[in-house]
Amino acid sequence: MRRSGGRIVGYGIAGILAILAVGVALLFWALPDANAFNARVEKLFVENDDLTTQAEIKLLEILAQSGTAFSETLMSYRVVIFVLLVFATAMLIAALVFLVMLVGFNRRMAQIERVGIQVNSLLISREENTVYLNNLGFKLTDAAMETMSVLAEARMDDDVLSGSEIEGMISGRKAIDCEEAAGATRIKRLRDTLGNQIVSELLVKNIARRGYMLAIDKDVIKVI
Repeated sequence: MRRSGGRIVGYGIAGILAILAVGVALLFWALPDANAFNARVEKLFVENDDLTTQAEIKLLEILAQSGTAFSETLMSYRVVIFVLLVFATAMLIAALVFLVMLVGFNRRMAQIERVGIQVNSLLISREENTVYLNNLGFKLTDAAMETMSVLAEARMDDDVLSGSEIEGMISGRKAIDCEEAAGATRIKRLRDTLGNQIVSELLVKNIARRGYMLAIDKDVIKVI
């Protein structure tokens, strides 16, 4: 998903830049030349050398000054247009990035909804006999805590333990001398203890002096 999102962002940015480049080229091509007015005034001077009166010369001077002012104004317009286009490019790229992030977030949320509870962190506190799943604390018995600790150590080593190996590591005996059922019983007790608390924390709430209720939105409930 990250790779596809990166490709989408790359293609989107390239498309935005291409469209804006074409727009800039067409816009600046359509704008008149800043020196066009001055060229016309100069042409008037050349073609009308018989204008000798003071008023006519003054008029030509005014036209020349107007051409200079027009040229400066047009140049300032070009700068303003360029700044606005840069700002628009930045806004479009930011919008595209946020859109991709939103799509990725929605996919992530949909995946979490399909999977159910996803463990992002697991903290085992031996002193408190408590396991913290995603910052939710669950009390365990000493035996369940030992089982959880053994499973956690095995997971960090990418090991898969049989029931006899679990029993052997907890009891200190050799796995060959332990029964598979003993380890399976420890796993069952851990599941029961932890599972009941997870259900109580996330699904079935106990309201003091009132009773029990589901800790979910009533709009998501469907009975078939």
